[in-house]
Amino acid sequence: MTIAELKKSIAPFNDEQLQIKLPDGELVPAHFHVTEVAFVKKDFIDCGGTIRHEGRCQLQVYVADDVDHRIPVSRFLKILDHGGPVIPTEQLPVEVEVEYPYVSNFPIESIESNGDGHVTLILTTKHTDCLDKDVCGIAPKSEDQDACCAPGSGCC
Repeated sequence: MTIAELKKSIAPFNDEQLQIKLPDGELVPAHFHVTEVAFVKKDFIDCGGTIRHEGRCQLQVYVADDVDHRIPVSRFLKILDHGGPVIPTEQLPVEVEVEYPYVSNFPIESIESNGDGHVTLILTTKHTDCLDKDVCGIAPKSEDQDACCAPGSGCC
């Protein structure tokens, strides 16, 4: 989800409280703070020798001892706007950095509002990949492979 998509998705819920759901379904404690809005740039060379460039917006979440603290959507939108001077475009994907139990980054998969006064950022996991499969000799995965190796298929 990009910054622009995130802002557009949560803007209608201006007065609701923000909460964050981790990939395992656990909620980040409600009294979290958003302590950084960062532009993270990654320049790298892949295994096939191609030079690549990536960027993302990273939101650092910190859980302090002030258990009465809450972030309404309106405040969260202001925090995102404060990051404007370091964010080159709102088309960047957004990741949430949280200590869980180690510092980890999770992309935002979706937004939920159940009408209970909360808007939830649903986080997902990231995965590694080979970006130059042709050069590395990795055949693309076919749907047949998925079906063959499905649990109970008897092939494995």
